Amino acid sequence: MKKLILLFSLIIAAGYCRAQNNDSIGAAMPPYRILTTDSTWITPANLKHRKTLLIYFSPDCPHCQHLTMEMRERMKKLGNTQIMMITWSNNYDIRAIKNFVRDYDLKKYPNITIGTEGYSYQVQKYFKIQTTPYVAVYNSDKKLVKGYSKAPEINDLIAEVKKTK
Repeated sequence: MKKLILLFSLIIAAGYCRAQNNDSIGAAMPPYRILTTDSTWITPANLKHRKTLLIYFSPDCPHCQHLTMEMRERMKKLGNTQIMMITWSNNYDIRAIKNFVRDYDLKKYPNITIGTEGYSYQVQKYFKIQTTPYVAVYNSDKKLVKGYSKAPEINDLIAEVKKTK
């Protein structure tokens, strides 16, 4: 009887762990609204029909900074991928984001959009994000292909993007 209870407990725990992230393959893109560094609002409706990397990050996160540097060095391999970098900030204060854009010279990449969701935390709640960066790969139909709860190896990320339609 104890073994049976243990087995059911493990099954329930495994199901609960999977439920912690809303990253089921084929899931829709989260309904976000972000304020960009040029003071415009962006939603998923603004995305062109192409594959998208959604990266939830923090400007002062070392793993986020490292991922950004690696992406910049291999931007050609990411091809026509739209990269949405979303963070949060106090009262929509985007100074830290502007500094991040400046420090990594991201304005020269037209496929990168960076903004804050402020205190709405819609994306953070949608994926139940606890650490940054969180990376999600979406196909051109805005359906989830793969989610990474920690910074992926850049070569793995590029391979996933390349095989995504």
